Amino acid sequence: MTLGSTLTSIRSTLFWVPDWLYATLLLACAAIVALLLFRMLLRALRRLIGPKQAFLQSLITRTHGPIRLALVIFAVAAVLPAAPLASGATRTIAQLLLVAFIVLVGWSALTAIDLAAQFYLRRFKLDSEDNLLARKHLTQVNILKRSINILVVLITAATALMTFEAVRQYGVSLIASAGAAGIVVGLAARPVLANLIAGIQIAITQPIRIDDAVVVENEWGWIEEIGSTYVVIKLWDWRRLVVPLSYFIEKPFQNWTRSSAQIIGTVLLNVDYTVPVERVRAKLEDIVKASPLWDGGVINLQVVEAERDTIQLRALVSARNSPRVWDLRCEVREKLIAFLQTEYPHALPRLRAEIVDFDAGAGRQISREETEMRRGSPPRHETQASTA
Repeated sequence: MTLGSTLTSIRSTLFWVPDWLYATLLLACAAIVALLLFRMLLRALRRLIGPKQAFLQSLITRTHGPIRLALVIFAVAAVLPAAPLASGATRTIAQLLLVAFIVLVGWSALTAIDLAAQFYLRRFKLDSEDNLLARKHLTQVNILKRSINILVVLITAATALMTFEAVRQYGVSLIASAGAAGIVVGLAARPVLANLIAGIQIAITQPIRIDDAVVVENEWGWIEEIGSTYVVIKLWDWRRLVVPLSYFIEKPFQNWTRSSAQIIGTVLLNVDYTVPVERVRAKLEDIVKASPLWDGGVINLQVVEAERDTIQLRALVSARNSPRVWDLRCEVREKLIAFLQTEYPHALPRLRAEIVDFDAGAGRQISREETEMRRGSPPRHETQASTA
């Protein structure tokens, strides 16, 4: 017995019910049957899969909405021809079902994209010490996912609107006759499109990645979030710097973790010419080798500048990542200064000056004894003799 003959027999039995009420009850019953069928199907799938299949369980949980909507659409569409409705009402309901089916397809596509991204990224651990590969794939997948999601939403909305005759005619006339309006809309949308294209370029070339240490606009921080049109940088003092995606394509910036998280830090000290460089170099090695922040890589001390009053020492040390090298630089600087203050205080920066007094009238140099006599104090030899 087919569905059509069953509905016909039910209608003949309920001949006394008005057409509009019968059609409403028919469509509502179809939707209720679809929801009950969905619950039965969901229970059967959960029992069949079991609790050990975590991914399939999450897949079923994430697809609740699309599966439920699909069953309701198919059930209502199946009984719609048998509903005693006017042709206009039938066309309107069919139109709504078509739009709902298009939304269902877009919704399912978004869910599938998100699940595929999560399943792919499960292999990478961002909290590991050497997370360069994980950050690379996380950045790539997130940017591509957002770009694809935007395209899916735009295509879904455009397809749903094109099902309406009035909107389709307006769109055709706008494209055909409103060239100036199209240029204005194109210019207005240029920043959005530029950032969208920049996002795709960043996903492919990857000048930045999630958790990269960067210096942007003279601010140092980490890449915290890469959105569809902007990048959020968490600065060292917990402020957030929001930068458009196109910035990282058009302008220079520093990326301290481009190829690896390992980085070299610099400590600069201005000291006197009398400093024993070899002793300072030996002390640097003792400080760095005793520090747990050092990665066992670079230790070096060089004289890089010789100015009029001081020389400049540059100490190079390396660590596994930028936060550790920052702490190591501060530790080295503090301990080297303490070492110089304790062991070689004369090696700290000093300002040397020689006081020479000239006779303004004769233009000759005045001796120290004469200067003291002019100030009213006895010469040094007389002072020393009187003291003796």
